[in-house]
Amino acid sequence: MRKRCVLAVMVMIVLTLHPLKAQIASELPVPPNGNNERAEVSQWIGLVKISIDYHSPNIHGGGGADRTGHIWGEVVHYGFLDEGLGPSRSTPWRAGANETTTITFSHDVKIEGKDLKAGTYGLFLELEKDGPWTWIFSHDAGGWGSFQYDPKHDALRVSVPPQESPYSEFLTYGFDERRPDSALAYLQWEKKRIAFHITVPNINDLYLAEIKQQLQAWPGFKYQNWLAAAQFCLIHKMNLDEALLWADKAINQPFRGIPGGREDFSTLQTKAAILRALGRNPEADEVAKRAFQLKDSDVIIVYRTGMGLLSAGQKTQALETMEFNKKEHPDEKFWTRMGLAQVYSASGDKSAAIGNWEEAIANVPDDMKPQIPDMQRTMAQLKQNQ
Repeated sequence: MRKRCVLAVMVMIVLTLHPLKAQIASELPVPPNGNNERAEVSQWIGLVKISIDYHSPNIHGGGGADRTGHIWGEVVHYGFLDEGLGPSRSTPWRAGANETTTITFSHDVKIEGKDLKAGTYGLFLELEKDGPWTWIFSHDAGGWGSFQYDPKHDALRVSVPPQESPYSEFLTYGFDERRPDSALAYLQWEKKRIAFHITVPNINDLYLAEIKQQLQAWPGFKYQNWLAAAQFCLIHKMNLDEALLWADKAINQPFRGIPGGREDFSTLQTKAAILRALGRNPEADEVAKRAFQLKDSDVIIVYRTGMGLLSAGQKTQALETMEFNKKEHPDEKFWTRMGLAQVYSASGDKSAAIGNWEEAIANVPDDMKPQIPDMQRTMAQLKQNQ
């Protein structure tokens, strides 16, 4: 009988300290502790995926009481605190509710300019009443809340100032200021927002490595993919020697024994542009000459080729291509004129750009009409700065 009583007391202690309903890993599918629902948000920066897993409390939690104005410094404590539970006697905020909030990076990144390796981290936050708050990325991502937090597991700490924000009932993570090589991750709750910048400094190297791998697989059977790979390198001024080989494959033969290369305006001009970027101008001129001698070149392909040349910084060749498009397609007055407008605008000839924009807008095809307001804004800006 005594053994049964001791066992019952032990079970009650365990249930009190670790309620089953609070555990994701529980054997029973019961609601989360405090009805703080589990949430997840992800964002890609190019090939890099970032995911944040957390539990989301609300302002009117704790039995429905309105906690507005009592979150920061009360519900969420300032500094480090001994919460009287677990091994840690000095805990930051778990930056959410229930289990430890975690953040996962598929590749190495920089956080506020500091290096952080790929992996999954526990995400904590140290608040200050006056001054910046500190994000803590911990190698220990498997704890429950902050009760097992130990600073020896810290991988990175970065300090940033909190900001005032519109009211948010639920604690919410999100991503803002999304760019090709960066994004801003943020936590927003009540009337505060705290964020940190994520940067992928070698984003183009990651793309290039993936491109090389994919060209040796099924995508390598299509000449268009070799062409796209060569154009990527041209635009970003990288890996040009190999890009020239890829351009040749697009023209001649992607894989041995697989016909399908194509000598058209785009493939020839891409090769010419790469040769020019390598300083081999006489060869580039010869290849470009072959492109301009082709008949029946598609107007959109020529336009896109010209825009690629413009992106690569070869403005003279881009203008030559757009003029060729206009000459070859005298009755087409949208793609040809829009191409000229964009090249003249990039070259600083605003008057010529405006004239071509006006003609392009007057001849917009039906499927492009939703973009007319954007075109008009571009033209209005040119006129304003003329």
